[in-house]
Amino acid sequence: MTDHGRAAPFLEAGDHRGAAEAVLREYGPQLLGYLSSILRNDADAAEVFSQFTEDLWRGLPGFRRECPIRVWAYRLAWHAAARHLRDPYRGRGRRLETHELSRIADEVRSSALLGRREARQRGIDRLRARLQPDEQTLLVLRLDRGLSWREVATVLADEGDAVDEPALRKRFERLKEKLARMAREEGLLE
Repeated sequence: MTDHGRAAPFLEAGDHRGAAEAVLREYGPQLLGYLSSILRNDADAAEVFSQFTEDLWRGLPGFRRECPIRVWAYRLAWHAAARHLRDPYRGRGRRLETHELSRIADEVRSSALLGRREARQRGIDRLRARLQPDEQTLLVLRLDRGLSWREVATVLADEGDAVDEPALRKRFERLKEKLARMAREEGLLE
């Protein structure tokens, strides 16, 4: 059986509201941190996090449980970010109607963004800021979040398409080499 964290009992009971709240409380801060790192702007990250929250709310009834809910949540976040990056001035859709989930999303945004500002390491942030969003996604999901290659491939796959795991590993190797080169240029490595 696939691990669905704190959302599991709510999913089993068909309680989508409870499952959404559990996902936001359990994974919300790390998802917002992920969005902040790939979007490079806390305001954009907060906006995309709101879109992710709506996508989560709308998508839970159709969640097929073929992967852990954490991976599915990252997939939703990645696709929300990709939509934002393709068209940052797109028209705003209908906002989430449940006030409780909006309140929880606001709590997560406030606490995670504050903690991120306090913990930021300037040198590493400069390097990460120079990466493309797909490179940052690969770095965050594999290193920071510890997702398996299969889970990373699931997050990055477009609807109906698969991502080749060996190709993904090769991209990661090239990314590590790029980061090492950049770190040497910045004087962060000797």
